[in-house]
Amino acid sequence: MNPIESATPGHLLAGKTAIVTGSTHGLGSDIARGLAASGARVTVLGLDEGAGRSVAESIGESALFVRTDVTDDAQIGRAISATLDCFGQLDFLVNNACSYADSGLASGRDQWLRLLNVNLVSAAIFAQKAAPHLPRGGVIVNLGSTGGKFGAAGRALYPASKAALLQLTRNLAVELAPDGIRVVSVSPAWTWSPSLAQLADGSIERADRVGAGLHPLGRVGRGEEVAQAVAFLCSTAASWITGVDIPVDGGFSILGPDQGVSPREWFNRST
Repeated sequence: MNPIESATPGHLLAGKTAIVTGSTHGLGSDIARGLAASGARVTVLGLDEGAGRSVAESIGESALFVRTDVTDDAQIGRAISATLDCFGQLDFLVNNACSYADSGLASGRDQWLRLLNVNLVSAAIFAQKAAPHLPRGGVIVNLGSTGGKFGAAGRALYPASKAALLQLTRNLAVELAPDGIRVVSVSPAWTWSPSLAQLADGSIERADRVGAGLHPLGRVGRGEEVAQAVAFLCSTAASWITGVDIPVDGGFSILGPDQGVSPREWFNRST
């Protein structure tokens, strides 16, 4: 049984317009659909034209697809202009576009620069170019990750980019507060997505079983749950929230290395 029952009313973001980067697949497409379900008009951005058009068509007339390479400043500008031309306004920016390529300590300079360009610099430039068009009450949501909060062997680039994005969120929040623009981040833990599906051989039940020991709520997350958090943060219900990270992680980040289990239990397991 699907553990999700939508808590997002269709009028929550009525009359508003959002851009969601990296929304042709996976979590980004879930966020785009979730914002649309909350009443927003949505511009879907990404490189895969076929997938992007499919996402936009699944949403309907309230969606626009613009093929966009977020590492190209001119294309960022064109995406914003296309949104304004189509919908007449821009209220929310969701920086979701992300590269996961990471060889850890073995990563060369070119790998570092490519990944940071997608995950961090592009978010900063998109915020820079979108901010002049956002009204008072506008919101920028950056997609962080629990990966940006903890150490992990074999990885370096992705966690560093997400940690930096959390800091960028704080800086932008202070910078844009006088203009009435809020900036927040959302950090999911393991969330059902194409990458997790590949690890789980396409079985969400297996993903839930494996993830149960790492998430106190006993399963992995669903994209719809992250989307609902993003919709809430964009809404006036969150009008007094800025500059902080919202963990949407099933309790992942409250556990220490002992996974919430007492020393007695760990010793019992060792016998």
